[in-house]
Amino acid sequence: MNIDLDAIFANAPSPYILLDPDLRMVWANNAYLDVTGRTRESIIGRLITEEFPAQPDSVSDKMLRGSFKRVLANGKPDHLPLIPYPIKSADGHLVERFWSATHTPILNEEGRVEFILQNTVDVTDLYHGPQAENPKDILRNAGLLQRAEAVASENLELGKATEFFQSAFDQAPGFMAVLNGSQHVFQVVNQAYTDLIGARDVVGLSVREALPDIEGQGFYEMLDQVFQSGEPVSVKSMSAILRASPDVPPEERFVDFIFYPLKDNVGMPMGIFVQGHDITDQKTAEAALTATREKFRTMAQTMPVHVWTADKDGGLNWLNVRIYEFTGYAEGELYGADWGRVVHPDDLGLAVENWTDAIQKGEGYETEFRIRKADGSFRWHLVRATPLHANDGTLTGWVGTNTDIEDRKKAEAVISKLNSTLEERVEKRNRELDALNAELRQSQKLEAIGSLAGGIAHDFNNLLQVVMGNLQIAMRSMPKDSTIQRRLDQAVTSVKRGATLASQLLSFARKQPLAPVVIKLDRLIEDTIEILRSAVSEGVELETRFDDSLWNTSVDPNSMENALLNLVINARDAMDGKGKLTIHASNEALDKAFVRTHPDVKAGQYIRLAVTDTGCGMSQETADRIFEPFFTTKENGHGTGLGLSMAYGFAKQSGGHMTVDSKIGEGTTICIYLPRSLEAEQVQLSNADHGLKGGTETILLVEDDDDVRETAVHLLAELGYKVLQASNAERALAIVYNDPAIDLLFTDVVMPGTMNGHELAQQLYKLRPDIPVLFTSGFVQDVVVHDGRLVDGVQLISKPYSQVELAHKVRKVLGYEGVSLADVPAEMTLETDQSRSESITWTGSLRLLICEDDALIRMDISDVLREAGHCVLEAENAASALDLLKAEDVDVLITDVGLPDRSGEELAKDARELNNDLPVVFATGGVQVASAADLGNCKVLTKPFADTDLLAAIETVVPKKNRTSEM
Repeated sequence: MNIDLDAIFANAPSPYILLDPDLRMVWANNAYLDVTGRTRESIIGRLITEEFPAQPDSVSDKMLRGSFKRVLANGKPDHLPLIPYPIKSADGHLVERFWSATHTPILNEEGRVEFILQNTVDVTDLYHGPQAENPKDILRNAGLLQRAEAVASENLELGKATEFFQSAFDQAPGFMAVLNGSQHVFQVVNQAYTDLIGARDVVGLSVREALPDIEGQGFYEMLDQVFQSGEPVSVKSMSAILRASPDVPPEERFVDFIFYPLKDNVGMPMGIFVQGHDITDQKTAEAALTATREKFRTMAQTMPVHVWTADKDGGLNWLNVRIYEFTGYAEGELYGADWGRVVHPDDLGLAVENWTDAIQKGEGYETEFRIRKADGSFRWHLVRATPLHANDGTLTGWVGTNTDIEDRKKAEAVISKLNSTLEERVEKRNRELDALNAELRQSQKLEAIGSLAGGIAHDFNNLLQVVMGNLQIAMRSMPKDSTIQRRLDQAVTSVKRGATLASQLLSFARKQPLAPVVIKLDRLIEDTIEILRSAVSEGVELETRFDDSLWNTSVDPNSMENALLNLVINARDAMDGKGKLTIHASNEALDKAFVRTHPDVKAGQYIRLAVTDTGCGMSQETADRIFEPFFTTKENGHGTGLGLSMAYGFAKQSGGHMTVDSKIGEGTTICIYLPRSLEAEQVQLSNADHGLKGGTETILLVEDDDDVRETAVHLLAELGYKVLQASNAERALAIVYNDPAIDLLFTDVVMPGTMNGHELAQQLYKLRPDIPVLFTSGFVQDVVVHDGRLVDGVQLISKPYSQVELAHKVRKVLGYEGVSLADVPAEMTLETDQSRSESITWTGSLRLLICEDDALIRMDISDVLREAGHCVLEAENAASALDLLKAEDVDVLITDVGLPDRSGEELAKDARELNNDLPVVFATGGVQVASAADLGNCKVLTKPFADTDLLAAIETVVPKKNRTSEM
């Protein structure tokens, strides 16, 4: 408790002392020290009953201890208007004193009494002073006016002090009266006394005159005895026949009271102080309780089980005859804590512990232990007990039973013995089910995240389609060589980057369109080994192992390469650039045992691609989340958390599975399982098979190695390009200043001088942001690679490179196809996307139906098609589209796949029932269109797409008789 008692009570005129629950004095104010004649050092830390002892079981002792007990039990203040309590003076003499005391509890946060604040007033002079006719005279003659002022308030007037004393007298919880003289004349009575005697006005009357109805009940005689002997009398539960009012017959009341003699200065009796409590209601309740208890015990004696009761502290106080017959003990021999004498020694400790805990909490008790019979044998019993509470919720006792369960225990032992092996099997099966459920939960979790990622990517692609469409519309109205046109070109490039991000999310969501072909996985790995070596540092040993006669599998080669590269980069990072990385491809048959713990996998034949590192490993908690998108254990800015999730999505979309096995400090193995294909390998043509593609653009080549630079110049010149050369970054910038007609910067990354290739590209961007950059390097550099992946927007070709690879890469960076070297003239104008769209003409306007729920996308597509000269019909859902198909002649249906009422595939099928030859173009944000191949004469466009892509798709599906081509 945080109470500043000194600030509140230190200088108060009334005595105050603070006690702990053990009645140990912990603080006292100056007034208390003065009135008791003590020093603070002599009393602090001592028990109040030791410092101020009273005769054991005396009235003084009982009154003081009873007040403290009530405060501790109820947590409510208790007032003693008058308590005779002698104390020793400082010189050791016992002095008879009278006190008025109030005990106020101070509760802690749990509602328990933490301290008791005692306020005491020495009223000895009131009872030893001259006789007075009323309380005011008593106070005045006793010289207590100043003391009453101190109790009430320093500034109270004399009359207010007297009123305060009378008010405190009336508010006392018990009845009180002051009788004067040998005739016992009522001098003062409080309200409780008045209520007890039926509101009679008795002040000024003798007891015999005021209360004639107690004649013959012994009260007059006891009063005479106290007055004559000068000794107090205390009586408990005395019956008194009193009238509640003059109009009703007398009724029996029960009272506890004290008659205490009042003496003058020379010790002669002058009156009697009466204090007590009306306990009639308590006696009535006790009688009812006794009757109920006897009824309960009579019933309990007839029950076939053991029945017992206990007090609130847990001591047994009654047992039925069945317990005595069973144990052989006599009545009373097992009361209190002696019940433990019949409990088996091995069970006693736990039984006592549980019983103690139940008592402390006030909650039901249930346990099992063995009880000894009279013949010395033991039998198991189920022991239960229920707490009993008073109306105010106070715990008053317990009632319990003992039920014989010996036969049940024996049967359980037999069953346990018979089922010991069964339990082991069940436990094993439960472990398998737990593992299966954990795998299923993880699969469902990733499935849910995948659905969310796919939805986000789909919506994102729709937004990109709006941006792309508006950009292309704006570009057509701009001069080709204007600055705004170049800015719009950059915006289109940013849209394509956004499409790449959406593609990554779709890959995890298993909604990325794949182009699977039958391949030999070992051949693909060997073809990409150089890329993999460039992705790991020189400190990592890379080993590949392939089983003989490795099966074929049908996967998208590009996605497979990306997945493998992500696994390799992840392993490299786990080894911190040092260790061994093993890539092992093997044939694997997944049986039913594997499928039981991986519910989303089908049993069958698979190719297992295992990537093992000797890195730091990971915890099970990390392994459970490793395939979640954007989850990474790397520092901020060192990984997107999409690499492994993309690989996981690719594996699942390819009909396979991924697993991770890791131990902290030992390393990690991540496996991709890909279904076996029984078809023959489909050999992929290399770039050389398609012929070299060149161009007439101007390329600025920056290379510090003379031989390498000379070789690169020849390769580019043979492809038709005009080449400007520089041996360092400074010379390259000088060329840019003097020759603005540059279409591409082709630069080495590492160069001598004050500026490397990356810094050169940054400077070039400030001067000419429209010039694309192609980097080249003999090994991967951090300046263009972040976390093992190329920085967004960076193009890189690794040395050594062939002319075919260079030709392909240059055309890719420049952003449009070149021409065959055989067709390259001295002067050549390359065809752009815009000229391509303008080269497609039609014999007549086509009637095109667009079904798209996104109004912005629908508007953009309509504008593009109308500008191309077509008649466009629009519908925002499948139902509206079908109505138009029934009412209008339509040449081509262009529909989104995800529509609000039905799917675009269902719409296409219904449209074909109306017109079997109707061409269909599907526009999708990434969802696969499985029915496109079945329907025939369909084209699938992935959002975002250019207007030229849309027109080309229409060109593909519309029969040639309806169009002409000038291309």
